[in-house]
Amino acid sequence: MQTMKSAVAIIATFLSLTSAHAINATYAKQLERSGCTQMSELQRCDIKKSRADNAKAGFVSKAPPPSSTPAAVVSNENPYAGNWIAKNSGGATVSTIRIDAKERVWVNDKPAKAKRSDGGLVFKSGLITYRIQGDRRLVGEDIWNDSDTGTQGPIVKNGFT
Repeated sequence: MQTMKSAVAIIATFLSLTSAHAINATYAKQLERSGCTQMSELQRCDIKKSRADNAKAGFVSKAPPPSSTPAAVVSNENPYAGNWIAKNSGGATVSTIRIDAKERVWVNDKPAKAKRSDGGLVFKSGLITYRIQGDRRLVGEDIWNDSDTGTQGPIVKNGFT
């Protein structure tokens, strides 16, 4: 019994020492330059290549704007604001989502606490976790996931499929 307690204590200590750390600035710049996300990198998107190269390989949905376009152009439009629909694999509505300009979220007309994480807006309602990607050029990364049933599906902007 004492050996079991010692083993558990050692494992707990080891796990606390290897906790995940936040994304660092260098890695974030590599992701931005390459057009990759952490998820697409797991699918072999190469962060050492340019956005155009990764677009040719099919990892980035859209090539970068021409070099004549100033890089410092910033849009004041909130990419999350609007009405969204979470759908199941059959296309039926799972829930309706409303997000205002201040990133306040309502799921089925009930408020939900939202936070920004890894370039997206993440919020939960019951056992369902929703994630809307902030970079609107990336397609297919707005998803919901039900931790109880193990199902997931797309989230689409209301009026779009």
